[in-house]
Amino acid sequence: MAASANSFLVGNNTQIPALKPRSTSQSLLHLSKPNTMSLAGKTKPVAVRCVASSTTQVQDGVRSGSVGSQERVFNFAAGPATLPENVLLKAQADLYNWRGSGMSVMEMSHRGKEFLSIIQKAESDLRQLWEIPQEYSVLFLQGGATTQFAALPLNLCEPDDTVDFVVTGSWGDKAAKEAKKYCKTNVIWSGKSEKYTKVPSFDELEQSPDAKYLHICANETIHGVEFKDYPVPKNGILVADMSSNFCSKPVDVSKFGVIYGGAQKNVGPSGVTIVVIRKDLIGNAQGITPVMLDYKIHDENSSLYNTPPCFGIYMCGLVFEDLLEQGGLKEVEKKNQRKADLLYNAIEESKGFYRCPVEKSVRSLMNVPFTLEKSELEAEFIKEAAKEKMVQLKGHRSVGGMRASIYNAMPLAGVEKLVAFMKDFQAKHA
Repeated sequence: MAASANSFLVGNNTQIPALKPRSTSQSLLHLSKPNTMSLAGKTKPVAVRCVASSTTQVQDGVRSGSVGSQERVFNFAAGPATLPENVLLKAQADLYNWRGSGMSVMEMSHRGKEFLSIIQKAESDLRQLWEIPQEYSVLFLQGGATTQFAALPLNLCEPDDTVDFVVTGSWGDKAAKEAKKYCKTNVIWSGKSEKYTKVPSFDELEQSPDAKYLHICANETIHGVEFKDYPVPKNGILVADMSSNFCSKPVDVSKFGVIYGGAQKNVGPSGVTIVVIRKDLIGNAQGITPVMLDYKIHDENSSLYNTPPCFGIYMCGLVFEDLLEQGGLKEVEKKNQRKADLLYNAIEESKGFYRCPVEKSVRSLMNVPFTLEKSELEAEFIKEAAKEKMVQLKGHRSVGGMRASIYNAMPLAGVEKLVAFMKDFQAKHA
């Protein structure tokens, strides 16, 4: 029996189908060396052959269309979220043998020269994207942004110090509750009574005169509320959770003492947390601070105190490269604005069939929540959209409705297809 191009041939008469590789316009993976497999105590020759090719189209710096024999869906998940296809394909090309090193990134030592070059370039490219001043450190950590809810007060204040919080959604609320274990917290504004649909006027904020820092969540993933400008602390520093709009637009880093975020929404896979912190804020951790939450430890060891999430950092590095190749964050913001305008306009032009509860001036460019006038149709909307290869549109369990997360890697074609579907769905059910 002859083996197909995508199968394992065991012995002379057993053919085992293999997963078809996603392919690019180039041949990415060609394994034809003889191998062996043990069956019933006997060693049998195994021929492995994986060769495929196809064509993908590039739009707005993101490849779209089918890859290999399987068409990719438009994934509107809030996180982990869609990644740029050209980044995935590049990682696929290097997966088996990274740049002639003879090993995968997943196999190499985090202290070897190969990985050191990866993490150093990732940091360098991020610094270029955000124009990060030299007086700031960049840390690649683990534990998600949620771990930073504790790490921040442990590193920046003493138990009797006060920290101010502006709470514009669920994540800001969780950050305040966690910090309360390690310092005194003061929620100087909360949008909970209005179901988290706005950002306060900064003039009305009654900040604590002795606050060590003022904390905000720059973009609330669940509720779709985004700061378009930032408050100025009367005392202390500004700290921002930017998990869901990280690298979606230019940011003046010098306005902040700390910026942090999980990578899994906009710049990489889950498992990496990035902290950008002013260096003079490092080295004052409380005595009870666990070693893995001490910024000084990670800064002194260049994010290599223990084994970091190597492959995740590598993927972030590829995303940073991709963003630079697109022309930097000013260009990326223009594309994000165009996508968001298209979707929000469709909602507004539906005459109430679709509704977005968020105040127009602070609607997120990344996470677009909306409901249907007839709530009983929402389940059908999600089901029918999935049939059209648009997935993960169900809103967060705490708020319901729908939510379209349209991060950097979501191509314009994905939003155009969603808007066309929304109009068709309305025509059928209005």
